[in-house]
Amino acid sequence: MNYRNDIRNVAIIAHVDHGKTTLVDELLKQSTTLNARTQLQERAMDSNALEQERGITILAKNTAVDYNGTRINILDTPGHADFGGEVERIMKMVDGVVLVVDAYEGTMPQTRFVLKKALEQNVVPIVVVNKIDKPSARPEHVVDEVLELFIELGADDEQLDFPVIYASALNGTSSLSDNPADQTETMAPIFDTIVEHIPAPVDNSDEPLQFQVSLLDYNDYVGRIGIGRVFRGTIRVGDQVALMKLDGSVKRFRVTKIFGFFGLQREEIQEAKAGDLIAVSGMEDIFVGETVTPFDHQDALPILHIDEPTLQMTFLVNNSPFAGREGKWVTSRKIEERLMAELQTDVSLRVDALGPDSWIVSGRGELHLSILIENMRREGFELQVSRPEVIEREIDGVKCEPFERVQIDTPEEYMGSIIESLGTRKAEMQDMIHTGNGQVRIIFLAPARGLIGYTTEFLSMTRGYGIMHHTFDQYLPMIKGQLGGRHNGALVSIDTGKATTYSIMSIEERGTVFVEPTTEVYEGMIIGENSRDNDLTVNITKAKQMTNVRSANKDQTSVIKRPKKLTLEESLEFLNDDEYCEVTPENIRLRKQILNKNEREKSQKKRK
Repeated sequence: MNYRNDIRNVAIIAHVDHGKTTLVDELLKQSTTLNARTQLQERAMDSNALEQERGITILAKNTAVDYNGTRINILDTPGHADFGGEVERIMKMVDGVVLVVDAYEGTMPQTRFVLKKALEQNVVPIVVVNKIDKPSARPEHVVDEVLELFIELGADDEQLDFPVIYASALNGTSSLSDNPADQTETMAPIFDTIVEHIPAPVDNSDEPLQFQVSLLDYNDYVGRIGIGRVFRGTIRVGDQVALMKLDGSVKRFRVTKIFGFFGLQREEIQEAKAGDLIAVSGMEDIFVGETVTPFDHQDALPILHIDEPTLQMTFLVNNSPFAGREGKWVTSRKIEERLMAELQTDVSLRVDALGPDSWIVSGRGELHLSILIENMRREGFELQVSRPEVIEREIDGVKCEPFERVQIDTPEEYMGSIIESLGTRKAEMQDMIHTGNGQVRIIFLAPARGLIGYTTEFLSMTRGYGIMHHTFDQYLPMIKGQLGGRHNGALVSIDTGKATTYSIMSIEERGTVFVEPTTEVYEGMIIGENSRDNDLTVNITKAKQMTNVRSANKDQTSVIKRPKKLTLEESLEFLNDDEYCEVTPENIRLRKQILNKNEREKSQKKRK
């Protein structure tokens, strides 16, 4: 068998925040790819504004570097399980993975999640223990943890014999020794290990073409772009080829453009051979998992599995009293167009129309959906969304719901209250490890329904010292009854106008206020959280009566507490079934679905 020794295809996988994207930056800087004039910004691969702000990778990115005559194609993958669909499909495109693990945190839930996907595809692993320069680094323990994880996930002997490199991506240093003093300013150990250990792609470019699409991109000029790997044969610009659709039909089209990846650029190329990672345009309705073959030799590759959504929300046209004031795009036609455009590139998303002005949008988790909402808000859209709900399924005649694997790292003193609070949400404790320094790691299996809205409660319970990660585990039989949700009622405005300091002072003893003085409010808008479990309507627009009688203690300065500002994620967690979150480019407001107090009470009586 012939091999293309001049190429290696590898993906970089890791738990969120263990340094994948920073490592890719360093590999780019230290290869012979970029010319000396190129100034790399920090985390150059995270090109989207939200990725830059949150320091997370949302979409998989590809780049290629040259190292001593070998082209290494590198795919930077997302670490959050909400974007797990991307990770799974990328494993099909590569022959090896670089697993990045933090030298202090060790293996985390998403490390487990991404490694499991890699081992299922039988790719060759290399382990990089990153952040070795941390004073708290414990490299030997971490390598043992990784080995245990490999064994637990059923790796074979060949996979268990993985090479380990120790690095600090931030400082651009690496070495094969676990002593931080041996670090040198080079990425050569990583490059050399990739070239030595990762198998070269098979060269069967004289056989009939097979190219499979694993990722989608969209561009206003050329339409949809299919990104994937040439598994067999050669593809050239101008070729007439067959696109084998997922539903079994076959479409004919002509390859208009082929792009190769190099550094941070896409370059137009004329042809690509087996083993190359490329982007192809010219097909209108190409989709992930479809195969491109010659017309006279139709031989489709196995269809790629795409993770099903587990969470859904209703998106609605904004119909609050302040609708249309702040947004640029407010009509149902514009919102629907935007959701359809998102479907062009995000394969884990589903959109179903409920009526002319509302849609059910299903995704992989709260983060997945909140990032879509945040992107729309920044683009000038106004919309309303309902509380997130889990998607139930029937499996073998039994009603099932999604369960998540939850890993919590916390100081020991908060352990009791965490176990108790998750117990009321029907979570089952699976493991508990004392990690030293008064810290403990607890693993739970919990229904996803019970975790909606848990983060805020968890953070206040552990005073911000606890860290929680959760990933989808499996569908299990449904647990009866109400789980989780908010315990306290809402403070609801009874009037429309501007909030005053005078009325905020009198409302403060009733609960937590969310709005500042002079904020515009409307009837039915939620302006705070009640300290009791019932909703309370309050007048927040009342001004102080002015009289001409002076009193002795006049002119005492009114001091009010700083209002609690909710982020988009916190607002979605706060919602109850009878409430909406109104999202505009300038504001995030919470409101009751029925704004009028009397009508709201009537409908509650009917429900009971």
